[in-house]
Amino acid sequence: MALKRAHLLIEGIVQGVFYRAFTRDLAMRLGLKGWVRNLPDGRVEAVFEGDEKVIEEAIASCYKGPPAAHVTNIDVKWEEYTGEFSGFEIRYY
Repeated sequence: MALKRAHLLIEGIVQGVFYRAFTRDLAMRLGLKGWVRNLPDGRVEAVFEGDEKVIEEAIASCYKGPPAAHVTNIDVKWEEYTGEFSGFEIRYY
């Protein structure tokens, strides 16, 4: 098991469509840790930590999103695992 961290910037119709709740539920179901939040420019930002293969599965699901979402692009930056999170949360500005 390779522990990794992925930092995602998700573009498209991803605000006002329960995208953050979808991402939180997905991460919790898969056992990933981190957070998700809306950005002022209309994108959603997320950080996943956990097994690399499981993160890849989560990213694939993020391309689909909840029914009302329409994801046009996800920018993924792979980073070193830090282990700083105890769960997965929705963050607010």
